[in-house]
Parts: sequence; C-alpha cells; structure tokens
Amino acid sequence: MKIVLLGGGGFIGTNLAIHLIEQGNRLTIYEQSEEYFTTLKSLSLPNTIFRVGSFNIDTDFDAQVKGHDIVYHLVSTIIPGNSNKSIINELEANIIVTAKLLDACVRQKVKQVVFISSGGAVYGRNVTCPIKEEEQTNPISSYGLEKLTIEKLLYLYHYQYGLDYRVIRLANPYGPYQRPNGRLGVVTTFIYKAITNQVLEVFGDGSIVRDFIYIDDAVKAINNIVMHTSDERLFNVGSGRGTSVNNVIDYIKKSVNKDLQVEYIASRVTDVPINYLDISKYENMYGKLVNVNFSEGIRKTAKFLEDNYKEYEK
Repeated sequence: MKIVLLGGGGFIGTNLAIHLIEQGNRLTIYEQSEEYFTTLKSLSLPNTIFRVGSFNIDTDFDAQVKGHDIVYHLVSTIIPGNSNKSIINELEANIIVTAKLLDACVRQKVKQVVFISSGGAVYGRNVTCPIKEEEQTNPISSYGLEKLTIEKLLYLYHYQYGLDYRVIRLANPYGPYQRPNGRLGVVTTFIYKAITNQVLEVFGDGSIVRDFIYIDDAVKAINNIVMHTSDERLFNVGSGRGTSVNNVIDYIKKSVNKDLQVEYIASRVTDVPINYLDISKYENMYGKLVNVNFSEGIRKTAKFLEDNYKEYEK
C-alpha cells in the first residue's frame, strides 16, 4: 500500500510509521517544517519519503494525496488545553481545511481516509463510563467539536461520494517518541520528570480519571481496523479501564522506585472529571486490544526515556 501520513512527524505518526513500514507499506510523510522529521530520519526507515507541506486553506492537497491508497489525517492546529481561545479561527483552520482535503481525496480516487479523533473530547461531561461509541457527544471544547465535526464530514463524503473512511476515537496514548517536555501526555511527562528529579504539576486534586494506552497497542489496533474490510467505520481505541492521575503517580513511583515531588495547581475548565472507553466493539471483531499493561508500559517508557531523554532537554 502507498500511504500518506499528514502530520506524521509527531508521537503517533512516528510510531505508526514504524509499524506501517514493518507491514511492507510505502510511506509519504508530510509535516510543516523539516525539524519535525529529525526523529523519523534518525530511524532510517526504508520506503519512506519526507515532504514539507502546509495544512491550510491554500494547500495543494491534490498534489499531496495523488497516487496514494490511504490517507492518515493526524493534523490538529489545537490541543485540548489551549482550545476555546479563538473558536472561529480554530474551527476554520481544522474543519474547512479538512473539507478541502477530502475534496482532493475524492478527485484523486483515494481508497480510504483514516482520521485520528479523540476518545475523550468528543464525548463531553455527561456520559456513562465505560463510554460506548453510541454515547451522546456534547464536546465542551472547540478541540472536541473540531474532531466530532470532521467525523461527520467523513460520513457525508462517504454518503455523497463513496469515500471510504475509518474514525479512531483514541484514548490517551503514551510511550516511546512522545516528547516529555511538550503539552500533551501526562504519563510520559510525569515519567520523565520523575527520572530527572523535577516537580510533577497536577491540575486540580488528581482525582481526574482517564484511559491510558501504550502506543504499541494503539498503533496495532489502528492497523487492524484500517486493514480489515468492515461496514463498521467508528471505533474506540483505549485500555478499557480508568486510572486517576493520583494513581498514575503511584504507578510511576513504584516503577522508578523513588520519592516524587508533586505540586497541585488550579484545575482547567476543559477537563472532564472521568473518561474511559468501552472497547468491546473492537475486541469482538479483532480480539484482545491491550497486550501491555499499565505497569509494564510505564517501565518500557521509563527505559526509553532513560536511554534517550537528553534529546528532549533541548
């Protein structure tokens, strides 16, 4: 398969690229600047082309997707923590531009579009956990609204033009190649701060519950969903269990075997109190999703960071 990863230079894209190349695919990876390719290029992956390309209203998406079978849409100009600041601009930068991308996919006869959505932000506050795919969706952030609207756009383009698609409502992945000094990834960030003797800053009182999944399990699940023909096009991908931030700290403390410095700071209005996913649809179709439990995942991530963390001190 010839596959395009749009926004493929980040954490999820890097791990997807490794897995997809192992499966014998040919990749073209787009990012907004060369600096995003540093990690991927260091891996010397075969059959991989790197291209600098924008994701905006003026982008020539026909040129980006032409001649490819599958397009992975991994781009978002915002994250949950900084959404709602300029809602009009945020929605235009993501939804309108995605519609232009989908037009190009139709013209270029792309076989399938894969969209990495959110297993948390699309559902909102008033849900019953574990959350099924059929649960009501009432986002409380423009980030969640962006993800949900793109899901609906994909349905529309499938209905109108026959464009095949898959939507992955992904929980909170963690693991190798996630930047621990970034703005996402509480597990990886806390592990990094633990092994480098930094203070762990916790929003609120630490009782917030989330669904955490090791990145290897996530990308294998995504690949199963994409590569198997099915009438089902929307899947939760997570661990199927909830873990509070305080429990995350306890797991890390046991895994790295040291006392941790923890500081509790003001909570954020975009944080829902509890969110974890029902993964039974996936497991009924493809079998066991989680093969790396949380303790093992923390140990694997800590080992990776201990071996590589100097890269992230830049």
